[in-house]
Amino acid sequence: MTITASIQDVVQQKLTAFDRLQPAFEENFRFLQEVHGQKRFFSFSVAEVVHYLHARWICECKSRLLSVPRTVKEYEGRRCLELLWLWQEEEDTAAVVGFLQHKLDMQPFADLTRQLQEARRVHFDEGMVQRLAHGRQILLNRGFNLMHALDAIFALPQDDLFAAVHDACAHYHHLPEQLKEQMAELDAPLYAYVPNPALARRNMLIMNKLGVNVLQYPADLPGRRSWRVVAPVGPLSPFAEHIFDGYLELTAPLHNNIKRVQFTDRPERSETGDM
Repeated sequence: MTITASIQDVVQQKLTAFDRLQPAFEENFRFLQEVHGQKRFFSFSVAEVVHYLHARWICECKSRLLSVPRTVKEYEGRRCLELLWLWQEEEDTAAVVGFLQHKLDMQPFADLTRQLQEARRVHFDEGMVQRLAHGRQILLNRGFNLMHALDAIFALPQDDLFAAVHDACAHYHHLPEQLKEQMAELDAPLYAYVPNPALARRNMLIMNKLGVNVLQYPADLPGRRSWRVVAPVGPLSPFAEHIFDGYLELTAPLHNNIKRVQFTDRPERSETGDM
């Protein structure tokens, strides 16, 4: 009883903490989706690079508070805090650039274009064609956003770059002293993994809400996502269908008679003689 009460107390503390975090999470989750291709930025300042790392940390806090399984998605919030600390304390720009490149530079354009050509030429699947074209555009936006971010970082002289990083970190409350506290908080019991139906329910509700807001492009609407949601063109098969082997007639008490019941199958007859 004590253990159960303790778990319920932790779950309630997690839900209360998420209530305070929710407005920031919703804002930063949308920003992450935009950076990853839902929007093409025409410029991406050093402050927005700091914002990107900050947003990943916020989303990591949400996953820990609601005990989302680590197999779902990794935001690498702790790593983002470490990068912000390195950028300010050791002026390590290369680590930040490497992280941005790893997260945003995954663009199999040739493979997607080949699939798009195949869908147009062979399958004549308009839903799949639109989905592939939309996905390729998302990747192209992501590539543009990466190049704009790198251009902003590389264009500034060193002193101006680190001054901009410091100002942005001060704005998002990520100065070195604050970063140490934030990294330590991730190890607190409040952020421990405690799977619970109430936490899972809250996570599903918030992600369903954000999913509706984010996926508003024509290619994301029902009937356009993939062939699985395209309207059927022929009669549907039964929901559950199983084909049985031919019936084996029981002709003797000891043949196919596990329980050894004393009976014999006799052929049925009808007045027309067809049975």
